[in-house]
Amino acid sequence: MSRRHKAQRRPIAPDSRFMSELVGQLVNMVTRCGKKSLARRVVYSAIEKASEKLGKGDPVEILLTASENVRPKLEVKSRRVGGATYQVPVEVSYERQQALAFRWMISFARSRKGTPMDEALATEIVEAYGNVGSAVKKREDVHKMAQANRAFAHFNW
Repeated sequence: MSRRHKAQRRPIAPDSRFMSELVGQLVNMVTRCGKKSLARRVVYSAIEKASEKLGKGDPVEILLTASENVRPKLEVKSRRVGGATYQVPVEVSYERQQALAFRWMISFARSRKGTPMDEALATEIVEAYGNVGSAVKKREDVHKMAQANRAFAHFNW
């Protein structure tokens, strides 16, 4: 990994149905083995099912609120100082917050065996919207770890 230049962020193409970059990013993260059309079908179906379960209006707003409830504000990074490794709490950038939130929601949806991916993802979205569920618990665990290690915050340089 080169330390000379920062990697340039490539723009995320908005999806075709909702014209939302958020949904486009979710589709990209669900995609496996280059099957993007299948990922689109799964994500659109999951968003529609989540909207029906909640009985609310805009499906993109539901997804946005769910991702806001899962996004971590702090995380810990390992820092080696004088032969000892410390878990140093650091603030998380918005892009990484969003990526972690979607990554956790997708991984917990995939771990729900016996249910189709669109239903599992819809359930994760509904649970995240209600501030409960596995992805929200993961965020709380990450925040707890950062809180427990705040004594090492001065190693963040």
